[in-house]
Amino acid sequence: MSDKTFELVNPETGKKTALPVHEGSMGPGSIGVTGLFKEQGVFTYDPGFAATSSCKSAITFIDGQEGVLMYRGYPIEQLAGKSNFIEVAYLLLYGELPDKSSLAGFDEQIRYHTMINESLLRFFNGFHYDAHPMAMVSSVICSMSAFYHDSTDIRNANHRETFAHRIIAKIPTIAAAAYKHSQGQPFIYPSNDLDYCSNLLRMFFAVPCESYEVNPVAARALDLLFILHADHEQNASTSTVRIAGSSDSNPYAAIAAGVSSLWGPAHGGANEAVLKMLNEIGSTKNIPKFVARAKDKQDPFRLMGFGHRVYKNYDPRATLIREMCHKVLEELGSANEPLLELAMALEEVALEDEYFVKRNLYPNVDFYSGIIYKALGIPTSMFTVMFAIARTVGWVAHWQESLEDPDRRIGRPRQVYIGPTKRDYVELSQRG
Repeated sequence: MSDKTFELVNPETGKKTALPVHEGSMGPGSIGVTGLFKEQGVFTYDPGFAATSSCKSAITFIDGQEGVLMYRGYPIEQLAGKSNFIEVAYLLLYGELPDKSSLAGFDEQIRYHTMINESLLRFFNGFHYDAHPMAMVSSVICSMSAFYHDSTDIRNANHRETFAHRIIAKIPTIAAAAYKHSQGQPFIYPSNDLDYCSNLLRMFFAVPCESYEVNPVAARALDLLFILHADHEQNASTSTVRIAGSSDSNPYAAIAAGVSSLWGPAHGGANEAVLKMLNEIGSTKNIPKFVARAKDKQDPFRLMGFGHRVYKNYDPRATLIREMCHKVLEELGSANEPLLELAMALEEVALEDEYFVKRNLYPNVDFYSGIIYKALGIPTSMFTVMFAIARTVGWVAHWQESLEDPDRRIGRPRQVYIGPTKRDYVELSQRG
């Protein structure tokens, strides 16, 4: 916290309140308002917390104006080009890039924990065949606290680390089980000789009656997607995990809460919405008509996958994922994929159209990720689950950080009450 302060003067009473400024290592500072109610008798009002800092964090930095995203100080472009998901997971959890020995040990721990308890696996048979995969995933994750008692004491450092390794390792197995259940296929157990993403692809697409070889381009594409989605500062689901954890809930319940928050179409379902939009447009010849509809405020149609609440410039993740999108479609024999052709044409129009340029409506990561998932054979119902697998690492990192925050308090936002003023109860017999 710097010596800089803002002074608030109550126009009615003339009372002054000094508001300290909390400075970060990068980005704008935040005005401390915790004493405002005590001294002035008012709360702050900020719907959606768009201008409110709920915590101090050393994990992820975003500069939306410049299109910058960094994990622990490392630019996402460098991590995406030189690292892999497991190394990025270590970085987010422990704060530094690992040496060879530490990385090998961490990777070994993740592989060790990939299987889930057989009783948990049988849970899936209790779900209807067409249950949404996110319903199954959130339910099973929450149930893990009833099975893994050696990782639920949040005040025990060993428990916290075991939980971190366990949830990161098991969520691909849980996701794959949800997919297999929806397909009516037998569950495929993890194979710990494979890397994280190759193992996931095998659990998704292998069947007992045939051999299955993981395509390395597909595995690398998935690894890149997971790196890009691993964390994104105080988004809705991450904030949910922090608030759920602030009540000292067991960690599995906190992560399950994050999964439920991510399930919302305005958050984790954006890439699925992009595919639906592209299918609705149908052909490149229809682009002008739909672009005109997007500009019409009276028309409910919206171009999905353009613009971002945080980024007011080009989403740095979109540049990286766009290149991978081409590689995947070329490798998997889908170079003439109609949806990609349509997406590229739509992107070109939007980047040159003054309406979109003026409003900084650049393509974001969701614009391309759904196309890659589709090319890999992953159904749209599983898109948000894939997002959850990647984001689990960020959720765990933030949950751990929040437990060690000296300013930690149970989350308890305030409100502006707009209901009826005091009124007296009227007996039922006297009501008209």
